[in-house]
Amino acid sequence: MPGHFPADTHGLVYFDGTHLYEHMDRRKGFHAEWGTYSYNFDRVEVANFLVASALFWLEQFHIDGLRVDAVSSIVYLDYGRGYGEWLPNAFGGNENLEAMAFLRRLNTTVHNEFPSAMTIAEESTAFPKVSWPADAGGLGFDYKWNMGWMHDTLRFFSIEPRFRGQHLNEVSFGLSYAWTETFILPFSHDEVVHLKRSLLGRMPGNDEQRFASLRALYAFMYTHPGKKLLFMGAEFAQESEWTESRNLDWGELRDDPQRQGVHGLIHDLNGLYRESPALYGGDTEPTGFEWIDCTDRRNAVISFLRRDPRSSAFLVVVLNASGSAYHNYHLGVPLGGTYKERLNTDAVVYGGRNRGNLGQVSATAAGAHGRPYVLSLTLPPQSVLILEPG
Repeated sequence: MPGHFPADTHGLVYFDGTHLYEHMDRRKGFHAEWGTYSYNFDRVEVANFLVASALFWLEQFHIDGLRVDAVSSIVYLDYGRGYGEWLPNAFGGNENLEAMAFLRRLNTTVHNEFPSAMTIAEESTAFPKVSWPADAGGLGFDYKWNMGWMHDTLRFFSIEPRFRGQHLNEVSFGLSYAWTETFILPFSHDEVVHLKRSLLGRMPGNDEQRFASLRALYAFMYTHPGKKLLFMGAEFAQESEWTESRNLDWGELRDDPQRQGVHGLIHDLNGLYRESPALYGGDTEPTGFEWIDCTDRRNAVISFLRRDPRSSAFLVVVLNASGSAYHNYHLGVPLGGTYKERLNTDAVVYGGRNRGNLGQVSATAAGAHGRPYVLSLTLPPQSVLILEPG
């Protein structure tokens, strides 16, 4: 990967006895944080080698796309380096101009040669225009991992339910920048290794509460603007951390009813996502999302609309992050009539208790949240409801 490469003597380091691939000045050529070497993007030959490597994977192995790891460490000269440990660019700044030029060339070449291939950046800062076209001043990636959303969301769901109302900004802040890039929402390999625990292992409480929170986490991800990424094992609630030294616990866990429920939920979320343009048509447009209420800290409830900008279709999404069930919870909606409960993460088929609205609920012309109609809902604890008018 172009971010860095190991210091193994049988690899690229001192390949011909000189600093052939890495910059000879350790202030540009070495990452002390990882003990790895950085490519010397000043050299055309190195950039040629990396672009050719990318094309090889696409041409010979027919992969769907490429993810570039640690993009922040590529584009910032001072990434992971303290005072006096890095060299500024020709203008005195901390941007690696040669690396940025390389990334633009890489993405442009890949898209020209393989128009259907995706390029994805794992970029952990607010570096601008990562997923903008290269000819518009961007780096040219198709997607950027939304690392901020990932960290905020996982931190929120790891909080005990009784305290979540005080932290609603953790799950609402991501909408303040959701359309600055074309985002992927990742629950990746990095989040289930190195003592971080599995996603299920992060959820607080007893088993019933942990599984309820995990189901709500997944439904929140599927209804939030952005493409979805789940690392293997998450779809059946792997208990232990992932490690390259052993298999996932398919055999031991596949017959557990709670895990079958999580697996069924992922199946149904995928199906609902495919058939509902409201969940994906407005991922990069502010018109695709509308808050109903993100300030109900007392009850730890947030609610929003997902809209398809090309039609009048919309879905109502309600996250009850608390450990309490609510009855007659009033929610403002734009249309009257019947709303079908398209998905309820507390359904017994997913491992819940079947608390909800008996499949549908009618809106009355009472008004709430600045909208002309209101739903009176039953909200199960630690749950997500997805409702559709009509």
